[in-house]
This record gives sequence, C-alpha cells and structure tokens, in this order.
Amino acid sequence: MDSLDIGKVIMKLDLTGNATIVALVSSSPSLRNPMFFFLSHLSTLDFILTTNIVPNMLHGILQGEITMSFPACKIQFYFFSALLASECLLLAVMSYDRYLAICKPLRYISMMHNKFCLWLVISCWILGFITTLVVLILLNRLEFCGPNVIDHFFCDFSPLLQLSCSDISSVILGQMLLAVPMTSFPFIFIIVTYICIFIAVLRIPSTFGRQKAFSTCSSHLAVVGAFYGSLISLYVVPSSANSTLAKKFLSMLYTVFTPLFNPIIYCLRNKEIKVAFKKWLQAL
Repeated sequence: MDSLDIGKVIMKLDLTGNATIVALVSSSPSLRNPMFFFLSHLSTLDFILTTNIVPNMLHGILQGEITMSFPACKIQFYFFSALLASECLLLAVMSYDRYLAICKPLRYISMMHNKFCLWLVISCWILGFITTLVVLILLNRLEFCGPNVIDHFFCDFSPLLQLSCSDISSVILGQMLLAVPMTSFPFIFIIVTYICIFIAVLRIPSTFGRQKAFSTCSSHLAVVGAFYGSLISLYVVPSSANSTLAKKFLSMLYTVFTPLFNPIIYCLRNKEIKVAFKKWLQAL
C-alpha cells in the first residue's frame, strides 16, 4: 500500500468517523444533552476541515504537484483558518460545559439549556469566520510577483506570505492581533477550568465518584492535548527550530490525524457513545 492509498484510507476514516458521531447524536435520544451537542459540532468542523484540505493533498501526492488559482488558494486558506479558529473556541466551550457539570452540578441544567447551548455554538462559528475574514481582507491587499510555488500540502498563512513582494508587516501584525486571542485565550481558559475541575474532583470522597468525574473529562482532555499540542509546536516554537518537513508533518497532525482521532477517542472512552453505536448498528 503506497502513500496515496494510505491517504485515501485516512480520509475515508476521517469522514466516516465524524459523520457517524453527528448521526448518532442527531438520532439517539440518550445523547441529546449539551456535551454531545457540542461534540456533534466538533465533528462537523472536523468533517468540513477534512474535505477542505485532504482531497487536494491526495491529488498533490498523486501528481507530485497541484495547480490552484490564487482565489482558490485564498478560499482554501480562509475556510481552513476559520474552521481552526472555531474549533479553538468550541473546545473552550466544551471545557466550560464540563466545569459546570462537575463544579456546579445543581446549576448545570438551568444554565446549560438548549437556547444557551445553541447561542454558544453559533458564536463559535461566527467569531471564527469573521476574524479570519479580516485576515483574508488584509491578505488580498498584498501583491504577488512570483514564482507562485509553495512547498506545502495546502495554502497556509506563512507559505502564502512568502510569495508576496509587498510589505507584509501590517498583515502579520493584523494576523497576530486576531489569531493570538482566538487561540491562546481559549487555551488559557481551558487550563483554568480544568484546574478548577481537578480541585473539585479531588474533594469527592468516594473513589467511584472521582473515577466517574475523571472519565467525563478524559476524552475532551485527550482531544485538546492532540489539537493544541500540534498548534503550539508549529506556531509557538520559533520557525528556525522547525524544518520545512517538520512543519508539513505538524500541519498534518491537526488537519488530518486530529479529525481522525477525535471520533476514536470519544467512542473508546465514552460509554454512552458506545451504547448508542451498538443500538444504531442493530437497527440497520
């Protein structure tokens, strides 16, 4: 099996896994609660991210190169960046949901009602796409003189900037002012909420209660670790420390493998998902 066949298998697993999560949450009454509602939107984001990046990536592997117009390249960058920004915000929302469930259980139902959950999800999508639109507008002001060739799997921000013959300082500043809060603030929020969660869990007197509380958070923590680990390695570590090959590999982690692992992590670690999946298979 060559690299192209492996890529096709991974893409099919990505799409099938995330589509299955969305279908299970939509069709299973036992999964109609805030935690799984947010999970279904996370899977939707990963599904769209996979369809945006992987087909062109596989075409590039097959042909050795891929030709795209500048408008198409910018559109790919826009959706890729907007989906990542929305996912950062959604992961923070999911940590807040776990915080309320464990630290404020008596207020959980009254606070995480359907309208509030819907408002949180819509806000994540809108903020992610609006902030990235500003970066795209700044990018459109640049002039590109050629040669318009990038050594990457897809149209990412840094490879596109390297093609410009204009002053890119204002674009970099604008991107930092928008991207840093959209990524670092949710990450800091997640850390703070989980510190509060761990403190609350340690106060639970029974061992069974502590294990149950930890099990509700372990899947989300694993997803956050995989997602932010690759992002921080790529964008926080100085560029001189990462070779072009390393950057490609790290990019594949959060564009290909993280969407693949998310459904696997939740299916293996979550009892409700496994039960709903068995019932779904029996009903087919």
